[in-house]
Amino acid sequence: MLKFKLMTDKDIHLCPLCNSSSKNFCNQHFYLCSVCDGIFRPRADLLGFVAEKKRYETHNNDVNDARYQNFVSPITNAILKEYSKNESGLDFGAGTGPVISKILIDHGYKIKKYDPFFHNFIELLNDKYDYIACCEVIEHFYNPKKEFLLLKNLLKPKGALFCMTAIYDDSINFDKWYYKDDPTHVFIYQKETIKWIQNNIGFSKVIVKNKLIKFYL
Repeated sequence: MLKFKLMTDKDIHLCPLCNSSSKNFCNQHFYLCSVCDGIFRPRADLLGFVAEKKRYETHNNDVNDARYQNFVSPITNAILKEYSKNESGLDFGAGTGPVISKILIDHGYKIKKYDPFFHNFIELLNDKYDYIACCEVIEHFYNPKKEFLLLKNLLKPKGALFCMTAIYDDSINFDKWYYKDDPTHVFIYQKETIKWIQNNIGFSKVIVKNKLIKFYL
């Protein structure tokens, strides 16, 4: 008589972005979504608020470090090119070293800082912004669909969301890829994932250039 294994909740890993089925990816503690191609850690592997914050507190991000400023320059240069000093911005996920805010403020721009761990001014989430900077943040989203809907709703009409993250493709050896080794990197994007976000969250256009992703309403 054949015996069938009953599937339990622990065996089912639904994509936190599109809620679709997934399969194990590269024999790692990651799963690949069958619809949006997002690559994610199972919920049981997520650190939780306290442990995640402790890890971020070990980061030594000096806003005056020229190398750090250069690292975020794809976002800051794009904002300086596309927006004026009169328009309002939000540094979403500003972290312990809000370098994007520092650079833009030094240029006379009006930008506010929000971070659930270090700048938790939730009243800022009631406002609307012409642009939002989100540098090395979206890979930390436990609930990416919820977060992208929030970010979209924070934008004024014709506003833009500027993100930076490492995007995976088949040319990368996932087993040896440094980016997946950070335990706070819980959701990894492919170009197909970015396209899914554009179409299903409601952005009119998206431009991807290396690590820079620009979503436009």
